[in-house]
Amino acid sequence: MKKSTFEFGHSYETYSFAYCLYVEKEKKDTLSDIYNAGYLPFTAAKGIKNIFYMARSARYPVQQWKETSENKRVFKKFDDVFEKEILSVADIRHDTHFFDVSLTYFKKTHGLVMPRKRLELILDFGIIKEVVVYKKDGVAQAYILITGDDVCSHYWFSFYDVEYQKSSLGMWLALDYIRSMKKTKQTYFYFGTCYAEKALYKTNIEPLEYWDGSVWVKDKNSLKTLCRTDTTRKISGHKDMYKSNLELF
Repeated sequence: MKKSTFEFGHSYETYSFAYCLYVEKEKKDTLSDIYNAGYLPFTAAKGIKNIFYMARSARYPVQQWKETSENKRVFKKFDDVFEKEILSVADIRHDTHFFDVSLTYFKKTHGLVMPRKRLELILDFGIIKEVVVYKKDGVAQAYILITGDDVCSHYWFSFYDVEYQKSSLGMWLALDYIRSMKKTKQTYFYFGTCYAEKALYKTNIEPLEYWDGSVWVKDKNSLKTLCRTDTTRKISGHKDMYKSNLELF
């Protein structure tokens, strides 16, 4: 991994100085090594590939995973509702229905964070190992983009028909994938960034570990505290030096 550090900001009054960390994936690197080091794929700028950024993220040792009572409630709600199919990026790269569902979902759920050009960059990033499609009556209702290798899987993005927006379908999709992973020899399921109260649902999967910038921490309660107090440490409208030279989406 080719590592880079870029200045972000500072508070000289408190002697606090911030830097953002990135790595560039090299041929000898495995995705599991990159994820294990606390990095996630960076897709916030045009024309960027093979770049990963460090952030607080969550992962789960899947061979130790056991259903909680909340997990069982979610399974009961959606099990046997959908037919599942595993596709490749090539299968959906020019699928009109895929783009209709995904872009509508992102616009309704998160605002204008996912223009088509960014989604195309994600599809062409080169690390997606499979696209999991959930159909009902033959029509695709949900998609998951999964990266990873023989050691780990990263639940990179999921989206579904906005009809299910206020349901717990998103959690069911993650749990269903973890359930399928447990039948393999894979070690970790990575669930992306974990910031603010909107990420607290990720603490409903056990056992949980989160990246603290140096190591993976097995303290769910400390993660909950961090998420609940993130707004007090939030820095808005400021870019690190790496992003200052990029055309962001």
